[in-house]
Amino acid sequence: MKNTVITLQQMKEQGQKISMLTAYDYSTAKLEDEAGVNMILVGDSLGNVILGYEDTISVTMEDMIHHGAAVSRGAKNAMVVIDMPFMSYQTSVYDAVVNAGRLMKEGRGGAVKLEGGKEVCPQIKAIVDAGIPVCAHLGLTPQSINAFGGFKVQGKSEEAARKILEDAKAVEEAGAFAVVLEGIPSKLAGPVTKELTIPTIGIGAGRDCDGQVLVYQDLLGMFTDFTPKFVKRYANIGEVMKNAFKQYFEEIQSGVFPGEENQYSIDDEIIEKLY
Repeated sequence: MKNTVITLQQMKEQGQKISMLTAYDYSTAKLEDEAGVNMILVGDSLGNVILGYEDTISVTMEDMIHHGAAVSRGAKNAMVVIDMPFMSYQTSVYDAVVNAGRLMKEGRGGAVKLEGGKEVCPQIKAIVDAGIPVCAHLGLTPQSINAFGGFKVQGKSEEAARKILEDAKAVEEAGAFAVVLEGIPSKLAGPVTKELTIPTIGIGAGRDCDGQVLVYQDLLGMFTDFTPKFVKRYANIGEVMKNAFKQYFEEIQSGVFPGEENQYSIDDEIIEKLY
């Protein structure tokens, strides 16, 4: 079944949990899609896990379009959501609409995601009015780490918790079809989820959200530079890959690879005629 804004809303209304994973290439997107994942996020987290940046600040529109298009080609049923990178929407409502349009037209996404609350509601409304679905993102918003002073849990004080709740209501009112809640206490995410009619997707926000999202490299043990508390590792593919790479290297050195089964044949007579 094709996942859309409508089917995701129905899942919330029926109490069905929504699954979301990141992907940045065709092959991974195809595997996730075949596994039945509801949503695939082409996150600006590609700056960390694909491009090796310390944060997401340096990710460009061209990066997101390039990877978004690859993922969209691999996803047949999952809804593809593409992140709007830093400064692609903060500068003006006009820029936000133009860049969201590029992610849809060139990146072939099914929706865009942007970070922020009340301050970006004009952008959300304008993008939605242009016919583009928007997923909001509140709490620990990585593009704001310099303002936060690092990757810190958000919403722990009364004032901060109230702001997240008010921002959640605001982005829903502006037209967002869903909201990611990142790095906030689970006891806050639960009430926020109940207050909203749109789905909440949690990452480090507890089990009471309508759905969950993880970076697939974290889930598979492929990225070890930093592992957040909220990550659950379902496999250690990183070690499997390293062992395979090592075996490949050793078999080249020993002459085991390539074997006869890996080579193409030719008649000896043809070779003899060359000399």
